[in-house]
Amino acid sequence: MSTAANEFRVMTSGAFTAAYKTLIPQLEKLTGKTIVTVTTSIGTGDTSIPSRLKRGEVADIVIVAEAALRQFIADGTVLADNATIIARSMIGFAVRAGAPDPKIKTADDLRRALLAAKAIGYSASESGKYYTTVLAQQLGIADQVLPKSRLIGGGERVGTVIARGELDFGFQQISELLPVEGIAHITPLPPDLQKVSNFMAGIGANSPDKDAVRKVIAFLGSKEAAKAITDSGLEPIGLR
Repeated sequence: MSTAANEFRVMTSGAFTAAYKTLIPQLEKLTGKTIVTVTTSIGTGDTSIPSRLKRGEVADIVIVAEAALRQFIADGTVLADNATIIARSMIGFAVRAGAPDPKIKTADDLRRALLAAKAIGYSASESGKYYTTVLAQQLGIADQVLPKSRLIGGGERVGTVIARGELDFGFQQISELLPVEGIAHITPLPPDLQKVSNFMAGIGANSPDKDAVRKVIAFLGSKEAAKAITDSGLEPIGLR
């Protein structure tokens, strides 16, 4: 699949989207190319990052959770060369704007809030997998809460569905919740329940300008990119 020589094509999951969008002017200056945002969701279905990569869509850089990137490397759609952890992310929860603060500080607080909720949302990415396969079981309420929990896929954010009033509680990476209007009380999971995820950047196997991608990955791990990453709700790592 061909691509314009003056384009730099980016596939990033939602967790890194806010930081990435802030950094676009610097990325264009660094690469000398027009930054093209192919997708901002790992998502599900035909438009998801895995599906796009599998069918050979051109991606210069891919930025996703570490487990997903390592799978892409195993699949041969992303190169192992220069794959780099650039940020850490925590899982948070939110409620609709105007709803009372659930005041969740402990596991017992979270257990009570989930049992009281009528509809709970979770994403198709790392936070959703953690909620459905670990957290609900760890709290001892999987049988009660999973039947009223809804997977939000297709690139839509959990917070957006909460804001529409279709959910009264939802989980996602904090950096994906923060930009959403119409939600409130965005809070990290209690420390003893938190799952910190690494986010990695890698070179698309069919990138036509791999040297440019190496420069971008180095920049994303630099002090110059750290503020945008921090402001988005992520923790920058590997500063050089």
